[in-house]
Amino acid sequence: MKLILSVEPIRFPLTGIGRYTYELVRNLQDQSGIDQLLYLGATGFVPGVPRFGQQSNSAHKLKRWAQQSSIVTESYRLASAALKAHALRSYADFIFHGPNFFLPRFSGRKVATFHDLSPFKWPQCLSPLRARYLQKELTATLNCADVLITDSAYTRLELADYFSWPLDRIYSVPLASSPEFHPRRAEELRPILNRYGLAPEGYTLFVGTIEPRKNIETLLDAYGRLPLPLRKRTPLVLCGYQGWQSASIHARIKKAETEGWARYIGFAAAEDLPYLFAGACLFAFPSHYEGFGLPVLEAMSSGVPVVCSDSTSLPEVAGNAALMCAAEDVEGLTQLLSRGLTDQAWREVAIADGLQHSFKYSWSRCAVETTAVYRIAAKL
Repeated sequence: MKLILSVEPIRFPLTGIGRYTYELVRNLQDQSGIDQLLYLGATGFVPGVPRFGQQSNSAHKLKRWAQQSSIVTESYRLASAALKAHALRSYADFIFHGPNFFLPRFSGRKVATFHDLSPFKWPQCLSPLRARYLQKELTATLNCADVLITDSAYTRLELADYFSWPLDRIYSVPLASSPEFHPRRAEELRPILNRYGLAPEGYTLFVGTIEPRKNIETLLDAYGRLPLPLRKRTPLVLCGYQGWQSASIHARIKKAETEGWARYIGFAAAEDLPYLFAGACLFAFPSHYEGFGLPVLEAMSSGVPVVCSDSTSLPEVAGNAALMCAAEDVEGLTQLLSRGLTDQAWREVAIADGLQHSFKYSWSRCAVETTAVYRIAAKL
């Protein structure tokens, strides 16, 4: 079996999709049955797995600027598509996998991973231009893909229902937390946490894009109802890239910062993130909508108790190891946060259960199950 994998998502900022692509590449290299593995970048084949930078570079800044112009966005789309199609023209005997929804023009078998339906279900979290671009591209993918992969059983059913796509051609392959997410001793954490002005087990952590879909304002409402001494002793630390329509959220965070019970630390370097997770007293993730919810698994792998919403795929990912409530239930979330911070007996059980639950997931398993999907696609 010969495979071409798009590695375009492996870039700054390394989002969940970038992490998925990076780990999939690393683990596919060890899979039996794959005789040849090639990597396709933004404009053509690249010799190896890209290195993702820890800081914004000129290419990233240029891309952010280009996304503000419909003419530039469409020109980029057409040029990139043409270059990829040209590069792929002699590889029809390969299977192509697009791990970030997109598929180029290609005459061989095509597999695409759909991580969620947010461009259709939550378009308000994207600029109108970006939402239209994604909707157009994802619809094109659905029209030409042979097989689809989703991160969760929830998204598999949602995708089949929303687009009337045949369920027997959609396969759920769960993600995993990477090996660097594991419990760490306080002395190991301090050098990294000191740079952020944090102390081991001295904060509650949220990690995710700052956007309405993540339900951060409800988290702030709920955290603000906790006793002030508890909030100041264990402030809410928010880590993530600034998303669309985030101005009101940042205003709320700024107000909480002036009151001494919240911090926004921006988009943390990928190498720092495992330490930020492992150093937290509690992880809070009351998101409205997730295709998987990888931060929940990363927190559990790090030995940190989790409080999250019971929305979409999160119950599937969290299992019985997290405290959950409805996304909009401010009072219920406050009660769970309070228990998560103060109930030591529950915390000990949650840490043990979370670690045991997270062991069920691995990138090796993800690669094995993804390779099985390639075999199915090859037989179509």
